[in-house]
Amino acid sequence: MAADETRTALLVIDMQNDFVLPNGSLRVNGGLAIVPNVIKAVEVARSRGFLVIWVVREHDPLGRDVELFRRHLYADGKPKPTSKGSKGSELVDGLVIKEGDYKVVKTRFSAFFNTNLHSVLLGAGIDSLVVTGVQTPNCIRQTVFDGVALDYKSVTVIVDATAAATPNVHDANIYDMKNIGVLAPTLEEWCQS
Repeated sequence: MAADETRTALLVIDMQNDFVLPNGSLRVNGGLAIVPNVIKAVEVARSRGFLVIWVVREHDPLGRDVELFRRHLYADGKPKPTSKGSKGSELVDGLVIKEGDYKVVKTRFSAFFNTNLHSVLLGAGIDSLVVTGVQTPNCIRQTVFDGVALDYKSVTVIVDATAAATPNVHDANIYDMKNIGVLAPTLEEWCQS
């Protein structure tokens, strides 16, 4: 059964230069390959009347809001991954926030953790989520598991509009998410549903 289009949000997670581009400081190997599919998913979502939510990491350049295990990346003289205002924190070319979209800034894996995402979704009457972006075992998985825990009626991960460092890691995490009731169509299947 298809989700009610006015009650569905598309989450685009971490499709930023530092995660996607070949020279990105936190590059996910499969990230660049999914850019065209994420662009298409955004186009389809907008045409269906979905709320498009851009979930991005933006950190303090001094690393004060970064997870403990990543603080070394913010030491003096090193590039500062996804720092506020940096080129690395910008969305990759082809992805554009438009009027009516919403941007959520996170500093941890889950788009729900210490953000206003859940409140925004509730306020917009959203009960179904479609997820795209990087990286499958971290930000995608944690956001999806939290969405399930928060009782969203339907949570979907578009398998070829999400990516991980390796196909095996991606597939294993998709398998785990399917086992908790998450839908995992290809982009083509999702577009036809």
